Amino acid sequence: MTGQYSDGFRLSITKALSTQLYAALEALKPAPLTLENLDALNVQAAKLGLDSLSGVYQLYRQKPTGGHELTYVGKADQPLPKRLSEHLFKLSGRVGISIEEIEFKCLFVEEDLSAVSPEKMLIKRHLETSAIVWNNRGFGINDPGRNRDGTVLKNTHFDLEYRIDLDREVSDLRAGTQSLRDLLQTVKAGVPYIFRYQRSASFKDKLVTVPSANMSVDEIFRFIAGHLDEAWKISALVGWTIMYPDNNRTYPSAFRYYQSSGTVTDATPQTKQAEEGDDESMML
Repeated sequence: MTGQYSDGFRLSITKALSTQLYAALEALKPAPLTLENLDALNVQAAKLGLDSLSGVYQLYRQKPTGGHELTYVGKADQPLPKRLSEHLFKLSGRVGISIEEIEFKCLFVEEDLSAVSPEKMLIKRHLETSAIVWNNRGFGINDPGRNRDGTVLKNTHFDLEYRIDLDREVSDLRAGTQSLRDLLQTVKAGVPYIFRYQRSASFKDKLVTVPSANMSVDEIFRFIAGHLDEAWKISALVGWTIMYPDNNRTYPSAFRYYQSSGTVTDATPQTKQAEEGDDESMML
């Protein structure tokens, strides 16, 4: 009940925070997602004397017709430059995306906002007027782990639309004789997506002779598979690659298998229908 001298008041801290975060990001201009611009973030943070480099960020993709569209809203409890560099690394290894198309803007946030999920507040605010292309579609940079290798992906999943690029060249590959263990470590570090494999003591003692320092991922996987024991196989899933002694196993999201016999088999990834309200954001 209200009167001339009294009334009710409800303070919404989260609404005020959402409004301020949204306005602060809207005032910024997107910049290309490059290592140079990410290095500049560290310089800026040092000048500001920030104790923490955590914060929130937004990714954009340039449209062929001009302008850009909002593709992803996220937060970084770790340093923002590191988180954004992980996105740069991942997007550089996808078919159908050029890293030159991707832009970003971000805010360093000194306060601990983990409890109030600032990215969710920003997402809710953006969804009032427009869509966000990659949120809730499995876009992420973490290894989902062995248990997720057998997952059937929703037909809207990011990895199905932008699968890993097997035709790109492996970075820092060295021609010549080396152990299979060293070669696997080089490939793991030289591709911009997850390459997970089961380690074996035999890899250290098995010597292989890499024919060229300029080989694509597809070529080096064919080469490695030819030096594996019969039980082993390399499986290229749409979002990452794995190598295990599981020659008789198939994976729902695989699109190519490399077997020790030299056989390379293409496959069609399985999918399931996405339903309204599905949240795939934590899948990878």
